[in-house]
Amino acid sequence: MDLQANRRRGLEAVEAAARRGAQLVCFAELGFDPFYPQTTATPEILTLAEPVPGPTTAEFSRLAADLGVVIVLNLFERDGASTYDTSPVIDADGTLRGKTRMVHITDYACFHEQGYYTPGDRGAPVFDTACGRIGVAICYDRHYPEYMRALALGGAELVVVPQAGSVGEWPEGVFEAELRVAAFQNGYFTALCNRVGEEPKVTFAGASFVCDPAGIVVARASSGNEEILLCDLDLGAVGTSHARRLFLRDRRPELYHDWLARSGRGTVENAGVTDPGSASGSPPVGARSPSSP
Repeated sequence: MDLQANRRRGLEAVEAAARRGAQLVCFAELGFDPFYPQTTATPEILTLAEPVPGPTTAEFSRLAADLGVVIVLNLFERDGASTYDTSPVIDADGTLRGKTRMVHITDYACFHEQGYYTPGDRGAPVFDTACGRIGVAICYDRHYPEYMRALALGGAELVVVPQAGSVGEWPEGVFEAELRVAAFQNGYFTALCNRVGEEPKVTFAGASFVCDPAGIVVARASSGNEEILLCDLDLGAVGTSHARRLFLRDRRPELYHDWLARSGRGTVENAGVTDPGSASGSPPVGARSPSSP
């Protein structure tokens, strides 16, 4: 794979989207690179990680300023001895507003991510941009309601989800349902940008989509095809959403610390039954199927 050619294609895609009226442009997980974690990490592959800021963000920052668009990337980042799954957020004036690093790291066949990524150390940041307040939930982080709620509490109006989701990953409807519920419960737009195409060990599905704060899918790309999906967002819908008017208002955060501090592998107290995974020492079932991001 020609990595420089892929970056040029990414720059051309931003230009094409801007010509069609886009003010915010988002890319899928590792959008310009092979999906490295489909194989186990090697020292040679790890050398391909790049600094953020670095050459790629510099190119896209120049283009963002030229076109007046906001850009959300996803890159394999190196910072010292550590490597991360990272999404830089570039504002319409070319300023790098910051970066989100994936917090939750999984590992199973074709998704050997723990060999590649250090767990993110930047929390759940929300960035003020020319297109509103943007949060990023990188791939696996979308499975964690705590993370998605943290973005809402940070004031996110739109949550971008760079993803690498494979064909047949979820039962029918679950792929969209997860982010429809997150949008509804938190009162923001969600925009999932999925990887697409066949690679040596996994085929990615495409079918990117956008949900509004009512949990309705308002735009959807086709499956299996590379394309630019455009969608108009009215951020005024955030403030009038059920979540912002009611759900967040009526939270009981004083109760949540003890609930969420539990390991998730305890006993089922009302039935007096011990969790089989805890008793046997076997790992709990993961949030992702063995064929997904």
